[in-house]
Amino acid sequence: MESRNARLGLQLFCVYLLLYGGFVLLAAFSPTTMEATPLAGINLAILYGFALIVGALIMALIYGALCEGEPAAPDSAAGRSANADGASAASAQEDAQ
Repeated sequence: MESRNARLGLQLFCVYLLLYGGFVLLAAFSPTTMEATPLAGINLAILYGFALIVGALIMALIYGALCEGEPAAPDSAAGRSANADGASAASAQEDAQ
């Protein structure tokens, strides 16, 4: 399962890398294009930047939805903490007597 999760994470990372690379290349080689105001007087650089942020959040949600969790081990941390609490409670009772 870990390899599937890692592969999915790398695929989403590559998609984001392409989007971000497009932003950087556009800003570096065509700054006049980034100055264009296609929507409500907001320039393309701002719109593209917000789109990158929203895209990253959407990809994180996609990853979270598609990622497979690890099966719980029979000797889980929760079971061990309960034993540790029980042992400390027993020792506290012995100290009180």
